[in-house]
Amino acid sequence: MKIISNPSLRRWERLAQRPTLRQEKLIKTVQKIFSEIRKKGDKAVLKYSTKFDYPSQISFPVEKEIIDKSSDALSEQLKRAIDLAKHNIEIFHLAQREEVRKVETTKGVFCWRESRPIEKVGIYVPGGSAPLFSTVLMLAIPAKIAGCKEIILCTPPNGYGEIHPAILYTANLTGVNRIFAVGGAQAIGAMTFGTESIPKVDKIFGPGNQYVTTAKMVASLYGTAIDMPAGPSEMLIIADETCNPSFVAADLLSQAEHGPDSQVILLSNNKKVAKEVNEKLEEQLFALPRKEIAEEVLKNSRAIVFDTLEECMAFSNFYAPEHLILAVENPNLLARKVVNAGSVFLGNYSCESAGDYASGTNHTLPTNGYAKAYSGVSLDSFIKKITFQQLSEEGLLQIGPAIEVMAETEHLYAHKNAVTLRLGEIMSKRLIDNNNEPNI
Repeated sequence: MKIISNPSLRRWERLAQRPTLRQEKLIKTVQKIFSEIRKKGDKAVLKYSTKFDYPSQISFPVEKEIIDKSSDALSEQLKRAIDLAKHNIEIFHLAQREEVRKVETTKGVFCWRESRPIEKVGIYVPGGSAPLFSTVLMLAIPAKIAGCKEIILCTPPNGYGEIHPAILYTANLTGVNRIFAVGGAQAIGAMTFGTESIPKVDKIFGPGNQYVTTAKMVASLYGTAIDMPAGPSEMLIIADETCNPSFVAADLLSQAEHGPDSQVILLSNNKKVAKEVNEKLEEQLFALPRKEIAEEVLKNSRAIVFDTLEECMAFSNFYAPEHLILAVENPNLLARKVVNAGSVFLGNYSCESAGDYASGTNHTLPTNGYAKAYSGVSLDSFIKKITFQQLSEEGLLQIGPAIEVMAETEHLYAHKNAVTLRLGEIMSKRLIDNNNEPNI
């Protein structure tokens, strides 16, 4: 990685840029795919699926028999590992449940909020050279805990029309209702509009390449909600002289191997650290099966040296990384200054891989700077929070006059009248009750 020392503030914008395709080209391509799917349904989806994934494909649903047999293709060691991850992810997300709390804002006026599950959700799982079955865990588990009635999954088939058995096994284990062998923007389009085979969903979840990310953004224009803009993976590490350069290099490469449009950034207050990490990157790179992908990513990545850790953190908050590792002497102290990040890993032994697989936190996180405004997926992502209120006669008497004044000032006289009629009835009833009271 190229090492840059003390860049001025005016250079930060350029240094924080991700390696992306032209947005206009992406949107135009996705809009064309969506338009065809909306008009032609399965026929259009099949056109793009055979073009990009499996040339001989004739249908999308994965048969139950194939799903059930997926277990046989996995080692017991892998199944135990998936069970461990499932257990920890369930614990973390179950803890996110909230109790209903009724609040009396004024005497006789009660307000509260209750959660309801999103009924139909779609999970997108990238396939290809790195079948991300861990994403199934991260999305299907909170969906199930939330109580979503229908959970469907789309994932691209390989060149032989197959889906990796680990994806099928994990989907079956976590309660996915139906699985479809389709990927890319065409999968997002199918879940947005619904086709003869693939149902329309209320919300789409899951990461993907730049085409999938753009497709999700376009889907939101057609009334289908999305979790967040979750595109190509990225990582930023802040390291000081107490870090282990081998660990730092390994973490950088763990993200660099995701895909050629990923990005990794190293920040340090020590130029020697940057040089040592670069040396370890060279050593470890040649042992990776996905060496060519990682090399491509490193071309679009950089190491930046600042005078202080405070400056490193300032740049990190400006960059807003998906993953942030604090490999410093006192990570908990520095963590107090984190403002923008998807998920944070503290200390030399908190590798990002733990969050990707088995610590319990969710690995579906905002990328491309969206961590400035978005959170990662959580239980809340699969529920709607509905507010309730209940007013007694006394409650309406307390706040009714204020409502009348405010509504009249906004020239919304029907709003005012809805209150005035009720207040009139309450006062009439009370007047009658008072008149009927016996004289003593």
